[in-house]
Amino acid sequence: MPDGALVRRPARPSAAAPAEPYRIGPNAVTRLAEALGPVAAPALFGAAGCTDLLAHPPRHMVDERVVARLHRTLRRDWPAGEADAVARRAGSLTADYLLAHRIPKPAQSILTLLPASLAVRMLLTAIGRHAWTFAGSGTFSAVPGHPTVIRIADNPTCRGEGSDHPVCHYHAAVFERLMRVLVHPQAAVTETACCAQSGDACVFDIRWR
Repeated sequence: MPDGALVRRPARPSAAAPAEPYRIGPNAVTRLAEALGPVAAPALFGAAGCTDLLAHPPRHMVDERVVARLHRTLRRDWPAGEADAVARRAGSLTADYLLAHRIPKPAQSILTLLPASLAVRMLLTAIGRHAWTFAGSGTFSAVPGHPTVIRIADNPTCRGEGSDHPVCHYHAAVFERLMRVLVHPQAAVTETACCAQSGDACVFDIRWR
């Protein structure tokens, strides 16, 4: 790992409940339903065996295996371009929720006034503190700079899949929306490697010039 890298390993499940699964925040479910819309969402959630989550949207952390099953079903059952667009829409909606409800407005104001090189470091530190909410049992790390590189090693949302191209459009869209609002309006995120390609990590390259 390069010097200066920010690393957040997964929080272990409670010692009092060793069988408790790792969990991911509910936005990975609720924003996917929102992105699909009222017509398509029942079909996807039904195919994934998650109709209960559609009828009763989760307000707390969700078993990462359930989240993975939903996103895997989207990639499996929807045409590739359409699935990618839905995942990116869900990611953007998740970022908008975080901006509206989770990232304090004073902190947002400070980030937008800083040079991009400083803002990205501060934002990555904040993302790292909460990585357990989206990386689950995976391990988050990031190296600030240009490009900035984010890694989710052993990403549970695509673990065990096989693909000839990166598939984590949801995560890429979350990062890109946050970066464009808080770091630089021209920030672009590209997934350059993926666990679904038999890699050890999903790698996101972030550039703004």
